[in-house]
Amino acid sequence: MSSAKSWVESANDAACDFPLQNLPYGVFVHAGEPHIGVAIGEQVLDLRACAEAGVLASLPEPLLAACRAEVLNPMMALGPAMASALRQTLTALLHVQATTGLRGRLAQSLVPIRDVTMQLPARIGDYTDFYASIHHATRVGKLFRPENPLLANYKYVPIGYHGRASSIVVSGTDIVRPCGQTRTGSSEPVFGPTQSLDYELEAGMFTGQGNALGEPIGIADVEQHIFGLCLVNDWSARDIQSWEAQPLGPFLGKSFATTISPWVVTLEALAPYRVAQTPRPEGDPRPLPYLTGLAAARDAFDITAEVFLRSAAMREENIAPMLLSQGSLRDLYWTPAQLLTHHTSNGCNLRPGDLLATGTVSGAEAGSEGCLLEKRLHGMPLVLPTGETRTFLEDGDEVTFRASAQAPGLPRIGFGACRGVVRAAR
Repeated sequence: MSSAKSWVESANDAACDFPLQNLPYGVFVHAGEPHIGVAIGEQVLDLRACAEAGVLASLPEPLLAACRAEVLNPMMALGPAMASALRQTLTALLHVQATTGLRGRLAQSLVPIRDVTMQLPARIGDYTDFYASIHHATRVGKLFRPENPLLANYKYVPIGYHGRASSIVVSGTDIVRPCGQTRTGSSEPVFGPTQSLDYELEAGMFTGQGNALGEPIGIADVEQHIFGLCLVNDWSARDIQSWEAQPLGPFLGKSFATTISPWVVTLEALAPYRVAQTPRPEGDPRPLPYLTGLAAARDAFDITAEVFLRSAAMREENIAPMLLSQGSLRDLYWTPAQLLTHHTSNGCNLRPGDLLATGTVSGAEAGSEGCLLEKRLHGMPLVLPTGETRTFLEDGDEVTFRASAQAPGLPRIGFGACRGVVRAAR
């Protein structure tokens, strides 16, 4: 399977995000209506069209109904066994060994990605953002508490907060600079546009099957409840946040917008890229028993995530986006499985399509900072190819996240782009 090819030629390009081994799910607009699609190379396979054409007839009716839906929630609710059955069927249909007649029927259900408009992949009922990178937490802590960067609870409990689901937008949506209260020094607070707009490089996981209220999900079972991963940019107004987050935490400095990539990469597609989590430093406490005991020691994902910035002037001069940072999900202090387990440990019920984000993905080395706030520790502003400088984002700046899983002898599994352009405050 690792070397399998598709009859969709663009899927066989080594630089492609969506080879046959990926097959991520998304929702796109076709003929004015939302359809569920699967990315294959530079094409989208319309699952509703496939169901209506009879090429998925071997699948059970609940799964066919989910393929005809306008969002992924019904499919997410069916659980991993059903999702795996659909994936196996799609892999066989798109495999290079598929018959000529079958290819002809499927070709009518393919649409070029460049011709579609993507929407949010699911109806997101709830959104939770965590703080799972110790490198991010330490750098930010040094800015505000140089003598004590990490609070006492960080190494014992996954820290998170409940975000705003209504302001989650799909990649490509413009981001309007938010207004809010800020305060400098001992002066009186003022209201106006943020002067410290930042991005946050994160991964998100969509809940598949949920749990009943009062019934926690044990860590041994947690991955039966994760449908797949996407990219997340949890935009942050640092000056608004620092003034309002005393003592209850993020509010208006976060809730104005969160961007996600449109394609959801399944855990099954990522299985060959599982790795052991980066070991915790010697002397750090072991997680409490309810956060340990995952059956597989390969509890992290070897996914590299990157941030690119392109200013309005760079676009005018046709200058390529500038790489700002590169981090890995394997360096997270808390794994996705631990985040979801902890979330339900008090009996909180998750529902299909709920989104949980890791928090900023940062590494230990310079160049792996997942946000601009961390880069302030260097003491020097960023210098762009045009000579422009940045401490925080300016109007017209375009921020793009990309990520991929790679391993020797295996194809590259990509996530597509998570992109947004900053627009002036209203």
